[in-house]
Amino acid sequence: MAGGVRKKSPGSPSALWGKVHTLWQDKHMVLFKTEYTLLVVSILWFLEIGFNVWVIQKVAYTEIDWKAYMDEVEGVINGTYDYTKLKGDTGPLVYPAGFVYIFTALYYITSRGVNIRLAQYIFAAFYLITLLLVFRIYHRTKKVPPYVFFFVCCASYRIHSIFVLRLFNDPVAMMLLFAAVNLFMDGYWTLGCGLYRQVLAVSVKMNVLLFAPGLLLLLLSEFGLIRTIPKLLLCAGIQLLLGLPFLLENPMGYLSQAFDLGRQFMFKWTVNWRFLPEWLFLNRYFHLLLLAVHLLILLLFVLRRWKRPGESIFELLKEPSKRKTPAQKITVDHILLNSLMVLILFSSNFIGMCFSRSLHYQFYVWYFHTLPYLLWSGGVEKLAHLLRVLILGLIELSWNTYPSTSGSSAALHVCHLIILLCLWMAPPLPSAPAETQEHTPVKDKRQ
Repeated sequence: MAGGVRKKSPGSPSALWGKVHTLWQDKHMVLFKTEYTLLVVSILWFLEIGFNVWVIQKVAYTEIDWKAYMDEVEGVINGTYDYTKLKGDTGPLVYPAGFVYIFTALYYITSRGVNIRLAQYIFAAFYLITLLLVFRIYHRTKKVPPYVFFFVCCASYRIHSIFVLRLFNDPVAMMLLFAAVNLFMDGYWTLGCGLYRQVLAVSVKMNVLLFAPGLLLLLLSEFGLIRTIPKLLLCAGIQLLLGLPFLLENPMGYLSQAFDLGRQFMFKWTVNWRFLPEWLFLNRYFHLLLLAVHLLILLLFVLRRWKRPGESIFELLKEPSKRKTPAQKITVDHILLNSLMVLILFSSNFIGMCFSRSLHYQFYVWYFHTLPYLLWSGGVEKLAHLLRVLILGLIELSWNTYPSTSGSSAALHVCHLIILLCLWMAPPLPSAPAETQEHTPVKDKRQ
């Protein structure tokens, strides 16, 4: 049109130059402003590729459980489906059926478990995928300043060791868990529940159960009891299907081996209770006390921190549309919604870690990537950035002290207590707005 002004496309050179100019002006704040999270984590992720290759090539592999994993799945390949007869160098098979399927695939890919170097590169890929999933959570929630992500990846010797030098099964479980959290954030609840349950069934590790209380609360909050039941049935169905070959052979043997929540841990490997006498560490009454405190703290957080003030816990059992303040009438801030969702899930897991009967060195990966989120979500605004980084450093030091000492265990508990208190002091969920408030409908992908 004559006399018209041509609009510049967002991708035009001038628009790109504008972004570069803005970035240059903010160069001193790139590591502190959350809007630069994507830029910083992208750089770190590509650096991690080279760093993992260097670790695999230059640092000696240490055999701990890999050969045992291969022996256990080899027994299944040879036709043994009785769980009580499946054993490896380090003892009997104690993980549910999904573990067998994943590590059977790894058994064949790595030439019956012999090609350790290939296995290391596969676990390096698992590590990089885990980082992508974790970074996406932090980018979506905009909770943590970008400089902290250096401590989430490059600075942890123990985490790199767990992934590429030890080849434990714990990282596989956490990779799938973070994938499920991403699905929850995107609104794909059914698919996320299926993947989450597969984490348990794949079982790579039963530790993922620590997220279950928070997830159940979120499901009830989103759907009410009636619409939550099908998702729970989906979880049970996946578990049953994966375990079917072993259940048909020896159901009690499978259940007692794969889901032995009372399994005794060895005192020499504990990271968190070294300052206790061994007889107390092994005492069943001590274990019951820890379980009772764990459940009590969870209940307190559910009643006082994970629901809106004045909202009855029984309201969550109703259909969202039938509650006093229907869920669809609430204007949704997606960043806030995702932040609260992630906080509940990560806090649920962290509380379980605080009161665990024992933490072994590979268990560090159970909560390592969630620690910055928890620290920067606490309610103590005057908790300086330097102090938060110091807490991360002390936790890393405690997990890197081998063998553990009374001092390293005590330091770990002190750091846990500080984080727990900060989470408790965080403000509760915002009160629901009145029913008459205008709202914008939100596209629902949660079915």
